[in-house]
Amino acid sequence: MAPKSGLGRGLDALIPGAEKAVAANGVLQVPVGAVAPNPRQPRGTIRPEDLEELTASVREHGVLQPLIVTEGKTPEHYVLIAGERRLQAARLAGLTSVPVLVRQATDQQRLELAIIENVQRSDLGPLEEAEAYRQLSEDFELSHEEIAARVGKSRVAVTNTMRLLKLPDSVKNALVEERISEGHARALLALPTVAGQTAGLRTVLSHELNVRQTEALVRKLTGEKAAPKPKPASPPDVAEVEARLRASLGTKVNLRTGRKGGTLTIHYYSNEELDALLGRLLK
Repeated sequence: MAPKSGLGRGLDALIPGAEKAVAANGVLQVPVGAVAPNPRQPRGTIRPEDLEELTASVREHGVLQPLIVTEGKTPEHYVLIAGERRLQAARLAGLTSVPVLVRQATDQQRLELAIIENVQRSDLGPLEEAEAYRQLSEDFELSHEEIAARVGKSRVAVTNTMRLLKLPDSVKNALVEERISEGHARALLALPTVAGQTAGLRTVLSHELNVRQTEALVRKLTGEKAAPKPKPASPPDVAEVEARLRASLGTKVNLRTGRKGGTLTIHYYSNEELDALLGRLLK
């Protein structure tokens, strides 16, 4: 059986001895002010409407799912690993304490776990996910294959997501503001210059192009021609006549029929072949 990815195994899989910590410590109630934000939190922004809904729920029912934390530098202080929205909602709801599970985690593991939780919940935007992968790649020298294994994605998905960081700010802002989708952004990446990508974005927005139309626009701007349509196969009776002529003349023959007649094309590839064909046809 193939080994599960980090995403499939969940948070405990990335922290050796995590199950022992849960059994020994269980869920702790700690003051809200004792939990510091995760310095490696990949999420850049939280939509106000989402936070309002969660805050209302927390005010009514409390924090139902414990935050994942690691011990801070001073006693009874903690650093958040996962649960950024729940922590913010608890503060806005006026809670004095929150439930936590204490884990042992390195700085790298904090980032990995935060990515995993947000990916599982589909909470990260494309650029937030790309920036998180960049940190794993540059700060911790992980290859794209290693990142993919940790977060349960394919290497191609990780690489393509990280390429979004190469877009100009105008396209990034449109993506963050959800004026375009990730598919639009990927298509615009194929334009070779910042000016071209910016101009392409203006066209997409002004004409409200979908992703397929955007891809067609990019092909047009880069001079890439669409793949030619395959030629239709000859009818069986025409194909049979072509085969007989090829066998008789020893060269390629094309027969095209129409409503009134048609054309017969005989190919030759040297003057000697032409002379031989003329000798057969005119003898």
